[in-house]
Amino acid sequence: MSHDGIGPRAVLRSVAFLTAGMLTVPALAGCGSEDPAGEPLAGADVAAADRSDIADGGTLRWAVDTVPDTLNTFQADADTTTARIAEAVLPSMYRTDGRGRAVRDADYLASADVVDTEPKQVVVYRLAQQAVWSDGREIGAADFAAQWRALSGKDTAYWTARNAGYDRIEKVERGKNDLEVKVTFSRPYADWKSLFSPLYPKEVMGAPDSFNDGARKKLKVTAGPFTVDKVDTKEDEVVLTRNPRWWGRAARLQKIVLRAVPHDKRVSALSDGTLDLAEIDPEAARRITVAALPQDGNTPLMGPEADRSAAEALHSWAVANGSDEDAADEEISAREKLRKKAEKYARQQKALGGFEVRKSLEPAYTQLALNGAEGPLSDERVRRAVARALDREDLAGAVLKPLGLPAEPVGSHLALSGQAAYSDSSGALGKPDAKEARALLSDAGWVPGGPVKEEKDSKKDEGEEAAGSEADTEDTKDSGGSEDSGDGDDGTYVVGEDDGRNHGTGDGKAPHDSGTGQLKQGGAPAGAYAPKGTAAPARADTAPVAKDGKALVLRFVLPSGPGSKTLETVAGRIAEMLEKIGIRADISKVDNDSYFKDHIASGDFDLALYSWPATAFPATDARPVYSKPVPAADGSLNVEQNWTRVGTDQVDQLFDQAIATLDDSERRDLIRKADSRIWAAAGSIPLYQRPQLVAARKNLANAGAFGFATPVYEDMGFLKKSAQGPEGSPGAENSDSGS
Repeated sequence: MSHDGIGPRAVLRSVAFLTAGMLTVPALAGCGSEDPAGEPLAGADVAAADRSDIADGGTLRWAVDTVPDTLNTFQADADTTTARIAEAVLPSMYRTDGRGRAVRDADYLASADVVDTEPKQVVVYRLAQQAVWSDGREIGAADFAAQWRALSGKDTAYWTARNAGYDRIEKVERGKNDLEVKVTFSRPYADWKSLFSPLYPKEVMGAPDSFNDGARKKLKVTAGPFTVDKVDTKEDEVVLTRNPRWWGRAARLQKIVLRAVPHDKRVSALSDGTLDLAEIDPEAARRITVAALPQDGNTPLMGPEADRSAAEALHSWAVANGSDEDAADEEISAREKLRKKAEKYARQQKALGGFEVRKSLEPAYTQLALNGAEGPLSDERVRRAVARALDREDLAGAVLKPLGLPAEPVGSHLALSGQAAYSDSSGALGKPDAKEARALLSDAGWVPGGPVKEEKDSKKDEGEEAAGSEADTEDTKDSGGSEDSGDGDDGTYVVGEDDGRNHGTGDGKAPHDSGTGQLKQGGAPAGAYAPKGTAAPARADTAPVAKDGKALVLRFVLPSGPGSKTLETVAGRIAEMLEKIGIRADISKVDNDSYFKDHIASGDFDLALYSWPATAFPATDARPVYSKPVPAADGSLNVEQNWTRVGTDQVDQLFDQAIATLDDSERRDLIRKADSRIWAAAGSIPLYQRPQLVAARKNLANAGAFGFATPVYEDMGFLKKSAQGPEGSPGAENSDSGS
């Protein structure tokens, strides 16, 4: 799970069918001859090359978000860098292919089969004969057994973050020989292929102390093409080096340096020559694309030109407000700053010419989350109205079309196009329909032009109170969670608020309260009475809705850090769509670091945007995201990862059935049925698959935007000069120097 700015995760067609008991699910697309899973919308973009064309040696400097706090992926503070390191240095019985499906890794696993289902499920793993740990010991049953015991949940001395699947194992034992591992399950488990990936050595998993602390900053024993050389928190990097005991295809690179670089510093690091590979944002991608174009004098220098305009504006201001001498001094200073900035920009652009943008779609999607715990969104009809107001095609297009990526909305909460469980189940929600959305609101008691009570102390515009939000109490916090500074600007942008940019009612915007605090039916302010029989205004159907004296205003929370620009664009469009059915959205920016902890996880939002990954094992991985919250022993609500607080018994039952169903086809049908019911509950609305933009040195092969596929670390490397074309590529010397 992540939201777009950071890193790691529903309405029927008629208002008459509103209760869960009367829910009907559309026929599954899988009943026809065409596979509803379809194809991935975008494949990997990694500059694929034959290993024979890749030089031996060299160092790949790869940007990551963090130096991880732990190298143990099963601990709560593990992050995406932890997972990346594990992929390169540890065994995984199964990895993900280009279609997002689990495939056996032949370097570790010769075969794995369910050999019995009655009386209990038994899986036999046959390990690759050459598979050994870096200390020379064979990978075997002792390692499988130690990992099972550590993750089973039975011993609370192990500080584990997850044990799904391991808690269903009854025993792990040696098979017919040293290469066989026999795993017996106490309960059927369909997602058994998710287990032992990654697999840690028994030296890590064998005791609570080694599990909890021994693998946080070092891994003494590994079994991959690379091994962990050092975790350097001072230099903010992790160094991986070739594993001399690796039995598979030899790694082409000598080293991989994972360097923590903030997203807003990556263009500088690339141009300075301290990075070879980095995930970037759309703005950085545009710069690199421009740098790669032929420089014929007609290509605009975006940055300096913008600065030049600023300098000219400063000069005009100085002339108007100061003496000619002051103006001259200001102009000289501005021009000097402009010259230096332009020179720096030009140097960076020249260096960026040695890179290219490789793009795909991440195995993750961005969703609109609706907090159903309290307030107006606790009513299914209101959530469904919000969902029906959204034009998801428009939102996907706004994000993906400018990047040249397929702009199709995501049709499932549980899988993405190309994955086995994927099917577009959005039919359970219905197509965008403002009329139906308004009917749902009306049925819930929210009517256009309803009276709004005036709140003297309210900080909301025009005295309206945000229903179901704590933002209008006396203890209102500013957008960053701190006390209001009293300067009159709390950082909240109210979509639809008259700030001088919207005039009249002919622009398609909802009419606003004139300041009386009262709205009559049809949207006319109190006191503006028209003769009986007068036709309603042209846009009366978009008048703000109200109930019990409160306008329907939803607090829309967004992160404020680097990379949040895309979310701002999407949120603004969503707010405009909601305004057309009479709902107003207050878009509040909060600090990046506190976004999930203090807002999403704690339920301090009405609407929010964040992302979820799609995995090859939705029955296991998605259940805690969509399961029905249950009261805990202390009286609190246990929501697991279901931060919308919306769930149903039916969805839980379908997940439970899918997890215990070993037949692949039957399991897919159950997952698709569960997804249809998740759509119908309208707790979260999938919008678009996240773009994956990666800046890569032009001579770097088999690395970039991987899409669904697990990276093949041993095949990454720099092209030999003979394979680079007649002119080679800037930065190619890195492949030979081993620097």
